[in-house]
Amino acid sequence: MKRSAGLLLFRRSRRGVEVLLGHMGGPFFARRDAGAWTVPKGEYEPGEPAWDAARREFEEELGLPPPDGEPVPLGEVTQTNGKVVTAWAIEADLDPTAMVPGTFTMEWPRGSGRLQEFPELDRVEWLGMDRARRLLIKAQTTFLDRLEGHSGP
Repeated sequence: MKRSAGLLLFRRSRRGVEVLLGHMGGPFFARRDAGAWTVPKGEYEPGEPAWDAARREFEEELGLPPPDGEPVPLGEVTQTNGKVVTAWAIEADLDPTAMVPGTFTMEWPRGSGRLQEFPELDRVEWLGMDRARRLLIKAQTTFLDRLEGHSGP
């Protein structure tokens, strides 16, 4: 079973609570919006604490250090692909234009023998909760519910 850990940043604005989500990079998600957004996260190996992995993966995916702040545990969800994702929310602000995304390499087009490099996340945006709920990977919307249930936001 693959496991991932991530950080869901949130901030309060005059429009209400907003969360920072990333649009998955690569050719499979290039023309998709709904279901193509994710909490910045990444896989980790057994033995590595999930919290450490969440902070490491945030920096790898966004190219920015994870913010300090009081983490709000959001628990785990299981995605349709079987991956278990653990997340924490942190209240912080971040300029999405400062992102320098990490990359991955894959054969594209399939069967071509050509390797191409793609960004892990091709963009990040602050989204209101309603829009975030429409765009986020379905299983991860549970993190939004749990954040809303937290006494902070």
